[in-house]
Amino acid sequence: MINREGLHYTKEHEWLSIEGDVATVGITEYAAEKLGDIVFVDLPKVGSSTTYMKICGEIESTKSVGELYAPVDGEIVEVNDVVSGNPELVNHDPFGAGWLIKIRFKELPELLTHEEYAALTGEG
Repeated sequence: MINREGLHYTKEHEWLSIEGDVATVGITEYAAEKLGDIVFVDLPKVGSSTTYMKICGEIESTKSVGELYAPVDGEIVEVNDVVSGNPELVNHDPFGAGWLIKIRFKELPELLTHEEYAALTGEG
């Protein structure tokens, strides 16, 4: 189980776990709940570039389509192919098996702490 307090967050409801120069990225439980039952995930290709806060994927649910925003400039080094075949993992385990992409970055932008994100969503 991931320590959510040690993660970084965006205002677009994504979480980042940092290991060296690679960020593992997923959407938060709050975002997964707001989307509803997730039925399709469209992730970027390994080797593609990301630009901070530009759309790099989509998450479709029975309610709506949500965008996945790149939380850092960088290069996609891995995608979670398991969620492509089992998108419901994003609902059931957004901080674990439901992670989405890994991005190699040079520099981290200013991100939210767990406490700041909790205040943003009213879950603090």
